[in-house]
Amino acid sequence: MKIILMDAVADLGKKGDVVDVADGYARNYLLPKSLAVKASRGSLRQAEAVRVAREDAERKAREELDRLKGMLVGTRVVIAARAGDEGKLFGSIGNGDISEAIKRFIGVEIDRKKIEINEPIRSIGLHEVTVHLHQDVSFPVSLDVIPA
Repeated sequence: MKIILMDAVADLGKKGDVVDVADGYARNYLLPKSLAVKASRGSLRQAEAVRVAREDAERKAREELDRLKGMLVGTRVVIAARAGDEGKLFGSIGNGDISEAIKRFIGVEIDRKKIEINEPIRSIGLHEVTVHLHQDVSFPVSLDVIPA
C-alpha cells in the first residue's frame, strides 16, 4: 500500500515521504495512529509540497549551522578557573562551563549536550573539545584554561 507519512517513523522515513508498506502495517498501525494517510492524487501533491518545505527548512538550518561553525572554528575560548601551584584545578571544567564560556566569549549559545569532551578538564593550559551541532557539522574548539 502506498502511503504518505505525516510524521517521522523510525526505519521508514520522514514527514512527507511517500513509501510502500505492507497493507496490514498500514491498516493496523500507521493509519490508526495518524502517522500516515493513504496516497491519493491530491494528497501526493500535498506531500510533495510538505517534502519541499522540509528540505528548504533543513537547508536553511544547515546554512545557519555552517555560519556558526565559521564563527567558532579557529577561535580560542578563555576560561578562568581556580588552580593550585602545580596547575591542577580545584574541581574540573565540564560541558556546562564550556558552554557558558563560549556564550560569554563569542556571544553564541551552544547547548552543553552538543559539546563532547573526552574527560573533564582538570589542569590549566590548552585543551581541545569537539562541538557536534548536527550529524554533518562538527568541529574542534580550542580552550585556554588560565588560573583565576
